[in-house]
Amino acid sequence: MGEERAKVPVMEETSVRVLCLSEASYESDDKSDYPPAGTNSIYSAILSRNEAVKDAKRLKTFLELRDKYVKKKVIFEDPLFPANDSSLFYSHKPPMKIEWKRPSEICENPQFIIDGANRTDICQGELGDCWLLAAIACLTVNEKLLYRVIPPDQSFTQNYAGIFHFQFWRYGEWVDVLVDDRLPTCRGQLVFTKSFRKNEFWSALLEKAYAKLHGSYEALKGGNTLEAMEDFTGGVTEFFELSEPPRELYSIMRKALERGSLMGCSIDVSGRPCTKIKCTEYAKKIISGWIELETRTEQGLVKGHAYSIIGLTEVANKAKVRLIRLRNPWGIVLWKGPWCPNSKEWSTISIADQENLKKQTVESSEFWMSFDDFQRNFTKLEMCNLTPDALQGEERHSWMVSVNQGRWVRGSSAGGCRNYPDTFWTNPQYRMKLYEEDDDSEGSQETCTVVVALMQKGRRMQRQQGNRFFTIGFSIYKMCGQTQHLQKDFFLYTASTAKCKTYINLREVTERFHLPPGEYVIIPTTFEPHQEGEFILRVFSEKQTFFPPLSVIVPLRPCQPIVFVSDRARANKEIEHDGIRGEKRKPKVTIALPEQRHTDNNTIYAHVIGTLNPDVIPGHSEIKTEGFSLETCRSMIALMDTDGTGKLNLQEFKHMWRKIKAWQLIFRRYTKDKTCSISSFEMRNAVNDAGFHLNNQLYDIIAMRYADEHLNINFDGYICCFVRLEGMFRAFNAFDKDGDGIIKLNVLEWLQLTMYS
Repeated sequence: MGEERAKVPVMEETSVRVLCLSEASYESDDKSDYPPAGTNSIYSAILSRNEAVKDAKRLKTFLELRDKYVKKKVIFEDPLFPANDSSLFYSHKPPMKIEWKRPSEICENPQFIIDGANRTDICQGELGDCWLLAAIACLTVNEKLLYRVIPPDQSFTQNYAGIFHFQFWRYGEWVDVLVDDRLPTCRGQLVFTKSFRKNEFWSALLEKAYAKLHGSYEALKGGNTLEAMEDFTGGVTEFFELSEPPRELYSIMRKALERGSLMGCSIDVSGRPCTKIKCTEYAKKIISGWIELETRTEQGLVKGHAYSIIGLTEVANKAKVRLIRLRNPWGIVLWKGPWCPNSKEWSTISIADQENLKKQTVESSEFWMSFDDFQRNFTKLEMCNLTPDALQGEERHSWMVSVNQGRWVRGSSAGGCRNYPDTFWTNPQYRMKLYEEDDDSEGSQETCTVVVALMQKGRRMQRQQGNRFFTIGFSIYKMCGQTQHLQKDFFLYTASTAKCKTYINLREVTERFHLPPGEYVIIPTTFEPHQEGEFILRVFSEKQTFFPPLSVIVPLRPCQPIVFVSDRARANKEIEHDGIRGEKRKPKVTIALPEQRHTDNNTIYAHVIGTLNPDVIPGHSEIKTEGFSLETCRSMIALMDTDGTGKLNLQEFKHMWRKIKAWQLIFRRYTKDKTCSISSFEMRNAVNDAGFHLNNQLYDIIAMRYADEHLNINFDGYICCFVRLEGMFRAFNAFDKDGDGIIKLNVLEWLQLTMYS
């Protein structure tokens, strides 16, 4: 005890970074029309049980649907993304009159792709999705990646049925998104993304598929280029603040381009000096949902706007000059600084270098600037690497990946960062075992390379409810031998081994670590507690990594048989000794259910329990409650009802009351100020003290089911929860004849088990 009192809690500083919200750095993402990974779990079935059952026709593949419509000579109309306002917006109606037209109604001889898909086919329209178009432009540089997203087996001539498909990486799996070719137009012209060729439509259809993935076109308003890059590749993202760049940034970026990485950049709205410009054909942004004036730097760069990084090179001047090639999704160049078109800098290099630079600039929206000017003008760099390989060295590795789906639930597992020690420990915990050091580890520095990527899910689809990105991060702790969920004291007196550099409101936070072989626990969190959402945790390692669970369901021992006591006087005496006291020692006969019209002085019904005085349990007077609700009383009856009559004899009642007394003592241990409620976060400890060992998903369900708006659980709800847990474990053990932890029920048996609990 003396040693415990001498312990001093570990103080850790958690930094946070909140990005300015602009067209290039809003927030994002997700729920597609496709089920997320892991939907075969019982918990996912519970969460999705209220979703509408999908028509089987919607689950057919692209080829099946296309061939079906070709054979029937019918043009496909997508029922999931109809040609109406619901697919356009959720808050602000476009300021122009929208007509949905197929390409054949817009121009003659429509084509899907003309002379290959390239950057000239991507011009931004009336929607603030430059972040998406910047990612698409990067994608066109790598044909292998491009045609993974845009399957080439589709056209407006051969086997045309008005149906197209595109493929995106969504949280660990590739999904195929089907769309029809009805596109929003105004006065016969495409409203959103278009190609400079009037009869080429792959980019417009790709944008539509991405809009369907997120619910509407308006849902694409504002985002980070990293989001789309990752959705196009399934790669590993990195984010760099150019005010504090890593050493040898130019070398890192050059190597990234050589390895097929996608890169974009932008300028924070609050960053550089700016001037207002008039709204022109190209200078368009969102206002009241759609168009607004832009802000530019003095040299013409647009703030809050995403640019693609296309290439890097060096030219010989008086000294070597490093140059970077950028692209503006608007289709024009606004850069007026050094190395802009027709600038004096061009005359200082050789004719051969001039021709080489012009040859690399394939369209009018691309421009060169010096790398120094790039670092001075832009505030952030976004990079999506196809593998977790480091860009500072030449080594290439084969990587193993572990993908873990998780959820923060308010009141249960949304504990916030280390700044909130009372709830931090309740966050989801992922146990990681590193077995072998890297092959290139030398001397005493035997380490394992680990890349941890935490991504939050479902935020862009929820923007119509006002949701934005959470500020997220994670910590890693060294541990040894623990198999259960780590408790509060562990984190109070243990410093983290590693953690993300900062909490940030991006869709994904990624960090690289070099850790000694051993056993660790990863804690993914939001910055503040009580923020509810889903996430995916990916861990990349060069060597084998094991992710065993930190908590499992441990069934209770089979329940003891109930002994029926016919001696009424003896039963009353035993109940009195167990705490039922007062003038109303003899239970009053009260009818609980309509069909129970008879009376029996040796029988207790649900309503009888509800009418017992609040001080019926010793010490219960400290708990301010009006007694048990009828629903809780019925659950108590169901717990001990061995013959399915809906009532208890006195001995059964006595057995039940002993359990309630024991649970009441646990309640008093964790209750707030010895009053009438317990924190939903403390419920995890109370459940464990009562002998129920559950997994994190069940703790989440308990919080969702029993906590009030203040994240507290009152005594009635607490007892109801324990009674049902006890009853369900007993029922399971009764069905588990061979004790292997598996039972088989038909639908009627399942309903009997769940309806009467």
